[in-house]
Parts: sequence; C-alpha cells; structure tokens
Amino acid sequence: MTDYSLNGSKLARTRQFLHAAVVGAEGMSRLGLVLLSGGLDSTTVAALARRRGYALLALTLDYGQAHRREIAAARQVAAALGIAHQVVEVAFFRELAWYSALTQPARFALPTDRSPEQRAAAIPITYVPLRNTLFIALAAALLESWALHAIEQEGVAPAELEAAVFIAANALDYSGYPDCRPEYYAALAETLRRGSKLGAQYGVPLRVETPLLHLRKAEIVRLAVDVGAPLALTWSCYAGGARPCGQCDSCLLRARGFAEAGIADPALPTDADAPPVPSGS
Repeated sequence: MTDYSLNGSKLARTRQFLHAAVVGAEGMSRLGLVLLSGGLDSTTVAALARRRGYALLALTLDYGQAHRREIAAARQVAAALGIAHQVVEVAFFRELAWYSALTQPARFALPTDRSPEQRAAAIPITYVPLRNTLFIALAAALLESWALHAIEQEGVAPAELEAAVFIAANALDYSGYPDCRPEYYAALAETLRRGSKLGAQYGVPLRVETPLLHLRKAEIVRLAVDVGAPLALTWSCYAGGARPCGQCDSCLLRARGFAEAGIADPALPTDADAPPVPSGS
C-alpha cells in the first residue's frame, strides 16, 4: 500500500501523487481526500469519489475507538479499491473526548435495541464530542498542504485546481448526531474557506463533499452496489467483538438498509454461531 505522507524522503511520492491528479473534461486537476472508517457509508463514498475521477487518498484516524475492527476494515477496503491510504494515530483525542461509549466503553454502556423513535428522541452516548469537526480539520489540513504544494511548487494554476474532503455524513438514517446535519456542513465549509490560505489567497475552496447526506440507508446500499464498493470487507458495528453484535444503532440501521434494498449483506457471517441481525426497527 502506498504511503503518501509528507515526511522526509516521502515528499517525492507526494509529488508523484500530485502529478497523477486526474485532469477532467474541464481541464481541472482534482484532488480528493476521503475520510474512510471502513464502514458501509464511507466505503460507498470512497468508491463514488473514485468513479468521479478524483486523484484520491483515503485517511483513517485512529483515535483509540473501542470498535478498532473498523481500522482493519478500512485498510482492506482501500486496498480493494486501489486507493492510497494513510492511518494516522490521534489517540490523544480519546482522552479529550471522553464522554462517549466509543472512547470510554468501560464507563458508558453501549445503547442496544433502540427503536427509531428512541434514536430520534435524543443524541446517544455513542456521540463522540466534536469528532467530525476534528476529523475534517485534520483531513482539510492534509488536503490543503497537497493543494498548496501543487500551486506553489508544481506550478498548477489555482483556477485549474479542485480540492474536496469527502465524508460519509447522513442526516436521515442516523443516530441523531449534530455533526451529521446539513447546516453543520454548510457552516463548516464556509469556515474552511475563510480560514485557509488556499481559499483566502488563491480563491480555491476546500470543499466538503457529503454525497450521502440526504439518502436513506437502503439508497446507500443500492448506490454502493452500483459503484462497486467492496461491501463484504466493511465493518459498521460499534461493539469491539469479532462479529457484528446485531443490536447497536449502527447494526440496526445497516440491517434495515439491506433489508429495504432487498440485498443480502455480504459482510455478515453465515455460520450457525453468528448472532441474529434484526431485520427491522
């Protein structure tokens, strides 16, 4: 797997990445960075961004999450899609964003078997304080570094450059997180435009692309199949076990999506010892 980090001698590989940026029909060099968790949604977004013709890097952030199985899934997904991939450790965030069942599972119980009404009533303990804000800031910093290098060192004209962070946020079939809502992403995009050299000096916006924002989970499943996402490699469960628990919010939403799409989930174990996965809720 190729490492395109900017450390030391690896700068040459970054230049290769920039030179390989896809030039589209409108003559644009298109740089894309996808936040890849290894789950159904982010894998779908990665496959979609690849189809759209971006020179693409997948970024996975290891923040000490309890469900570490997703990091291995992200590696497998990136390899299957042929996308350059970096895993960056930000374990300190676990100590700062401690009020969450995903960062402190010994202190907070994972909610299970919640109904759609319960999921809509309140933001659950699986919310990680300002996680998406941190993730997008880190992804945008890496993407802006590449874009500035393209402009200032490689001679790419700002008018011929696009830069986009892709995130698999969803405002319909989700657990009620405030950082998965359209108004949050609109405000964040404006913040990045105003607060970046790329936007302030060169007029190139650091776009935040949320292609799944208004899709139901069943629509995401169908889109994943259409764009060739490697669904069998994905992991969505919040629990840290070897198999999906079938009871957490993420498992319930995923199961409902596949059921409503009329498609069997290829990531589910098929042996008799596998836990049951609810078909509704």
